Amino acid sequence: MTTDATRTSHLSPVTLPDKPSVDGLEDKWAAVWRERDTYVFDREAALAAPREQIFAVDTPPPTASGSLHIGHVFGYTQADCLARYQRMTGKHVFYPIGWDDNGLPTERRVQNYYGVRGDASLPHDPDFTPPQQGGDTKSSKAANQVPIGRANFIDLCEELTVLDEKAFEDTFRRLGLSIDWNVQYRTIDDRSRAVAQQAFLHNLTRGEAYQSEAPGLWDITFQTAVAQAELEARDYPGHYHRVAFQSTSTAGDSVFIETTRPELIPSVVALIAHPDDERYAALFGSTVRSPLFGVEVPVVAHPMAEMDKGAGIAMCCTFGDLTDVIWWRELSLPTRSVITRNGRLQGETPEWLAGGPGEQLYAEELAGKTTFSARAAVVEALRASGDLDGDPKPTQRKANFFEKGDKPLEIVTSRQWYIRNGGKDANLRADLVGRGQQIDFHPAFMRSRYKNWVEGLNGDWLISRQRFFGVQFPVWYAVDAEGETDYDTVLTPEAARLPIDPVTDVPDGYEESQRDQPGGFTADTDVMDTWATSSLSPQIAAGWPVAGRPDGELGNDSKLFAKVFPFDMRPQGHDIIRTWLFATVVRAHFEHDSLPWTDAYINGWILDPDRKKMSKSKGNATTPLGMLEQNGTDAVRYWAAAARPGVDTVDDASQMKVGRRLAIKILNASKFALGMGLHELPEGAEPPLPEELAELVARVTEPLDRAMLAGLTEVVRTATKAYDGYDYSRALDVTESFFWTFCDDYLELVKERAYGSDEAMSRAAVESARAALQVALDVLLRLLAPVVSFATEEVWSWWHTDSVHTQPWPTVEEIAAGAEGANPRMLDVVGQALAGVRRAKSEAKVGMRTEVSATTLSGPEADLQLVRAAEADLRAAGKVIGDIGYGTAEALAVSDTVLVPPADA
Repeated sequence: MTTDATRTSHLSPVTLPDKPSVDGLEDKWAAVWRERDTYVFDREAALAAPREQIFAVDTPPPTASGSLHIGHVFGYTQADCLARYQRMTGKHVFYPIGWDDNGLPTERRVQNYYGVRGDASLPHDPDFTPPQQGGDTKSSKAANQVPIGRANFIDLCEELTVLDEKAFEDTFRRLGLSIDWNVQYRTIDDRSRAVAQQAFLHNLTRGEAYQSEAPGLWDITFQTAVAQAELEARDYPGHYHRVAFQSTSTAGDSVFIETTRPELIPSVVALIAHPDDERYAALFGSTVRSPLFGVEVPVVAHPMAEMDKGAGIAMCCTFGDLTDVIWWRELSLPTRSVITRNGRLQGETPEWLAGGPGEQLYAEELAGKTTFSARAAVVEALRASGDLDGDPKPTQRKANFFEKGDKPLEIVTSRQWYIRNGGKDANLRADLVGRGQQIDFHPAFMRSRYKNWVEGLNGDWLISRQRFFGVQFPVWYAVDAEGETDYDTVLTPEAARLPIDPVTDVPDGYEESQRDQPGGFTADTDVMDTWATSSLSPQIAAGWPVAGRPDGELGNDSKLFAKVFPFDMRPQGHDIIRTWLFATVVRAHFEHDSLPWTDAYINGWILDPDRKKMSKSKGNATTPLGMLEQNGTDAVRYWAAAARPGVDTVDDASQMKVGRRLAIKILNASKFALGMGLHELPEGAEPPLPEELAELVARVTEPLDRAMLAGLTEVVRTATKAYDGYDYSRALDVTESFFWTFCDDYLELVKERAYGSDEAMSRAAVESARAALQVALDVLLRLLAPVVSFATEEVWSWWHTDSVHTQPWPTVEEIAAGAEGANPRMLDVVGQALAGVRRAKSEAKVGMRTEVSATTLSGPEADLQLVRAAEADLRAAGKVIGDIGYGTAEALAVSDTVLVPPADA
C-alpha cells in the first residue's frame, strides 16, 4: 500500500438531484473523463518517481476484425478493476491500448466485407473500387470474390481496420475502461512494424531465428503455414479401410493395415508397429509392397505405434499427420510427398511410381484431384484389385484444424521462418519453464498450464505466413548468375531504415532494376505471424528504441522504456497462455534476458447455457453494446467483477440485474446520507461547505456509529488485501455485503437520530449520526469505484469537484479514530433486534410506524449488552415507546411484542 492516511479533497457545497438515476451516466461521465484526461499517464511524474510507484499494464490488443464480444467485456473489465485500484493507491498507471489488426482474421473479414481476395500476381489499380461494402452470404466463397493486387488488398485492410478500431474504442469507452487513450498503437503501423522487424533481425543475428525447408501444417483455404499453437483438434467424419500390403519375403502373405486416408497410399514410405508387438516381430527388417502401386517399403518398429489401435500396424506416409513427421525424422525415412499447397495431389506422376503398376492409375485418376476425389478413386481401385478387405467402417477421427479454419490441415513441405522456443532444445525449454516459475500467476494454478504447454512442445515456433496484411520479413535473398535464388545469402537492412517492405524497397548496394534478375536480388514475400508482432506489445507500447532513430521519432522513448520494463501486469485469457503469453516470454528472454512482466492475471471464459466457450468463430457470442445499453454499464461491470479470477463463468443476466440494483441503491442511499441536515436550512439558503473526512471522524461519538465504522475498517482491510492479491471479486464481495448491511440495518437504525426528529436527543448524538453517514459513504464510494465506476463518480460529484477515481484508496488509519474500542458486531446484533420487532408488525399486518408498547429481547449476555448500548436507536427505529425486557438465551430472539392499536381502531 502506498496511500497516505490523510488527504485533501476538493469539496463543494452538496448539490443533490431530485430523482437520481443510473440512466445516461455513461455518456455524461465518459465525456467528462475524456475532456479532463482523468486517466492520462503523467510521464514526467512517473520518470521522477521510484519504480515501485508505477504500475504498467500490458493490455491485450483485441483483434480488429468485426465486433467485440461478451468475452472482451468480461476480461477487460476485470483487468480495469485492478488498474483502477492501483491508481487509487497512488501509483502512476501506464495503461495503453493496442489494436491487433494484421493477420488472417482481418484478411478474412476484408474478403467477406468487400467481396475480394488478394492475388500477388496482379498489379496495383489506383482506381479500384470494391464490388461491395458490408458483405453478403456469397462473399465467403473464393469463387465469388474479385481478385485484386497485393497493394489494393492491403489498402482495404487498412481502411476496414480503422473503422473497426473506432467502433471498438467507442465500446471500450462506454465500458468505462480507464485506459490512457493518448497511448495507442496498431500492430501494422510504422512503429509496430519497425519494432517487430528489429527484434526479428536481432533474433536472426543471434541464431534464434532460422529458415528451414521442412514438412509443416498447411491450411489449404488460407494458403498459409500454421503454427503448433494455432491448432485445434476436432472430430471429423471418416472411414476405416482395411487394406492389404503384400510381404516380399513370403509369397502370398498379406499384412493388413487400417487407414482413414487411403489416398495417401502413393506416398507410403514404411509400415510401423510397436517394438513389443509380437504379431509383427518377425516382419521387422523385412519389406512389403504397397497395393495398387507396388512400391517396396520397409517394416520398422517405433514406440509411438499404438498396439491397440486398428490393426496395430500403421502406414507412414509423407505426410498424413504429425506422427508421420516424427517417424520420418526419427527413422530417417525418404520423402515422397504428393499433397500440394492447394490441397490437391501433384499433377506430375511421382518418380517413384513411374514405370510401376500404378502409373496409369495415378496419371488418369489421381493427378490434380482433391484429397476427397482421390480417396474415392483409390478405394474403388482397391476394391477392384481385391486389396480392400470388407467395406469401409464409419468412424469419427481427430483431425487438426487451424483454429480459424474450416477444413482439416494438410502437411506439406515448404520453406518457412522459425524462432527457437525449446521445442527442439531441452536446455532452452528448461530455461523457459524456469521463466514461468518466476511469474506470479493469478490464480496460481494457471502456472501449470504454461508449464505443460512448454514441456509438450515438439517443434520450434513457425512465424512466417503466406498472406498479405502483416509485418514483412525485412530480408531479401541474392540471386545467382543462373537466376536461382540463393537462400543462404540473406540480405538485411540497417536498423535506421526500418520499417521496410522488401517487395518495394531495395537492399543496400542494389538498384530496383536488379530485382529478380541474375546477379541481383529477390524479396522475401512472406509476412510474420500476428503473434510475432503482438508478442512485443510491451516493447511497442513503452517506446523500446528502434536503433538509429532519436527519441520522439517512430515512437522511441528510451527513458520511459528503461523505467517501466518489465511491466507489472499482463491480463489475458487462459486460452492464449500457449500463444500470446508464452511468445511474449520467449521474445523478452532472448531480447532482454528478463521477463516481460512480473505478474500475469488470467481471466476465465464466458460460457453459453450449454457450458461451451462463447466466441465469434462458434457463432454463440453476443455483442456487448446491446448488453450495455439494456443493463447499464455498472451492472455489466458488476457481473464481470463478481466472477472469481480465472474461473469460467456462464452468461447470467440475473447477475446484471443485481449489479443494476446495487448501482441504483448507491445513488439513493447516498442522497439520503448527504441530505441529512440540509432539511434544516432556511428556504433559499446555500448549503455549507462539507467538512473534511478527519473532521467528520472526530465527531463520531455514539456507540452504534462507532460500531459501524469498526465494521468498515475490517472491510477496508480485507478488500485491500484482496486487491493486492489480484482478487477483485473478493474485494467486491466483502464491500457489497457491508454496503447492504449499511443500507438495510444502519440507515434504518439511525434514520430518526440523523433527522434530529427527537428533541430529547443531544445535538452531539445527531451530529455523530450525520458524520458517520458521510464518513461511511466517502469510504464505500472509494471501495466500490473500481467496479461500479459510473454511479460512484456521479455521487462523488454531488459534493466534490474532483473525481473519485483519482482519490486515494481508503485506509484503516483514516477512520480508526472513529472506531477505536468499538465492537463491529453491535450493528449486526441491533439490526437483528430491529428485524424481530418489524417481523412482529408484519405478522400483525400493521405498518412499520406502528408504536410498540412492550417487547422482550432474549439472547447471550454479551449481545444484550450491545443492544443496551444502542437502545435509543433501536427504540427510535422500531417506534418502541414502552418497556424493553431483557432475558438470557442461547440465541438472540424478540418475543412478546405488544403493539399500540391505531387511534381509529
